[in-house]
Amino acid sequence: MEPANPRNDEIFEAVVEEEHERLRLDVFLAEVIEDASRTFVKKLIKDGRVAVNGQACLKPARTMTRGEQVAARIPPPPQIRLEPEDIPLEILHEDADIVVVNKPSGLVVHPAPGHYGGTLVNAILHHCPDFQRPGGDPVRPGIVHRLDQYTSGVMVVAKTPRAHASLGEQAAGHRFDRRYLALVRGEFREQRGRIDATIGRSTADRKRMTVTGIRGKDAVTNFEVLERFGVASLVALQLETGRTHQIRVHLRFAGRPVLGDPVYGVADFRDWRVPPETRRALDALEGQALHAELLGIDHPGTGEHMTFTAPPPADFLRALAALRAETP
Repeated sequence: MEPANPRNDEIFEAVVEEEHERLRLDVFLAEVIEDASRTFVKKLIKDGRVAVNGQACLKPARTMTRGEQVAARIPPPPQIRLEPEDIPLEILHEDADIVVVNKPSGLVVHPAPGHYGGTLVNAILHHCPDFQRPGGDPVRPGIVHRLDQYTSGVMVVAKTPRAHASLGEQAAGHRFDRRYLALVRGEFREQRGRIDATIGRSTADRKRMTVTGIRGKDAVTNFEVLERFGVASLVALQLETGRTHQIRVHLRFAGRPVLGDPVYGVADFRDWRVPPETRRALDALEGQALHAELLGIDHPGTGEHMTFTAPPPADFLRALAALRAETP
C-alpha cells in the first residue's frame, strides 16, 4: 500500500460475510463504506489503499470470499464548497420554511466520501434561491433527518433557522410520523408485530449497524404484512425511533431481510425458484426495496400537522407486480 500519513487517513476494516460472497471487491467496498461511490472505491484500490487479508490488492474485480478481511485507508475529504446543481427533484411541497421532496433511490442526501457533489443538498441550493443554509454543519445545511442513498421516499428539508430548530426537536423527540414500504424475503407468521431490539455499531465493521447489547441504543420498529407471496412479502413499517439503518437491521434480525439490499438483505436471486420474468424484475431493483411512503410533521411556522405521501419508484413497483403475478 502507498505511503500515507496515519494521522490524516481514516482506516476502514470489514469482514466479508455470507451475503457478500461472489461480489467484486469494488462493489463490496461501495456497499459497506457508507455513501461511498464505486468510482471512489475503485480509485482507492488502484491507488494501493486497499488490502485483502493483509496483502495489497490492485484489482477492483477481485471476487470476495466469506471470512476475508478487507482494510482500506480513506484519505481526508477535500475542502468542500457547496455549489448549486441543477439536479431534477420531485418537490411535493414548498413554502418559506420547508421543502418536502420525494428523494429518488441513488441520490445521496449530503456530501460524503466519493460524493462531494451531486447530492440532495446541491439540488436544494439550485431549486430554492431563498434557502438560508440553516444548521451548524456547513456540509449538511437544512438536514434534520436522512434516508440512505438507495432508499427512496419523502424527506423534509428546513430552509430557515427557525424551521431547522423546530424540525430538529421533532426528529430528536421521535415525533415525526413515518411509514415505510418494503419487499422482504419470506413471510412473517404474524399479521402485525413489533421488533424491539437495541442497535449499535458492529464490532467487525464499524460502518455497519447490528442488533447488539454492547453500547446499543433502544430501537423499535412496528410492522404490518400487507401482501404475502410465499418467497417474499410486502410489509408496511412504522418507526418509534430513528436509528441508523434501523429498518434494514431490524428486518435482517427478524429473518425477513429487505430485497435488493446487498449489505443487510438479499441481492442475489440466482437460487430463487421463481419464474424468469420475476427473477429479472428482482435483479433490476436499483438498491433496497425500501421506500419512505409517508412523513408527518408539525409545520415549524404554523404548528399545523401536515402529512406528505409518495408512491414507490418504478423498479419497486415492477418487482411487486412480478411477485403478484406468480401468486395464486
